Amino acid sequence: MPVDRGGGTGGQTPPSSASRPPMGGPGGEELSPEQQAQMEAELAAMQQELVNTPASVVIANHAIGLFQLAALHLSVQPPNLEQGQLAIDALGALVEGLAGRLDEHEASLVDALAQLRMAFVQLKARGDTPPG
Repeated sequence: MPVDRGGGTGGQTPPSSASRPPMGGPGGEELSPEQQAQMEAELAAMQQELVNTPASVVIANHAIGLFQLAALHLSVQPPNLEQGQLAIDALGALVEGLAGRLDEHEASLVDALAQLRMAFVQLKARGDTPPG
């Protein structure tokens, strides 16, 4: 079942701006109709740009985010191995689960995953983590 993250319409026609509640500005103030129309146009342009971007590029960007998350957890003192391992496992599920489908990004992501796994094993062997 697809997940609607607010940008999709789930196969339905989006409601007209007249039937939607007014959008609020950054401070919670109500936007003028012109401001609301501009925001809706910008949102539509961003959605179109995303549609025109190959899914492999978007997925690779998310994978890099998981790499960075794991690296952060492994680099703090003391390393947070539990959270680092979760991020590494998520990256592994993504990269290995989509093997052969990540286009030119696959080799870099496989290498990044291997580096994280090696760093995790080295940190765990050092025993730098607090008990528990």
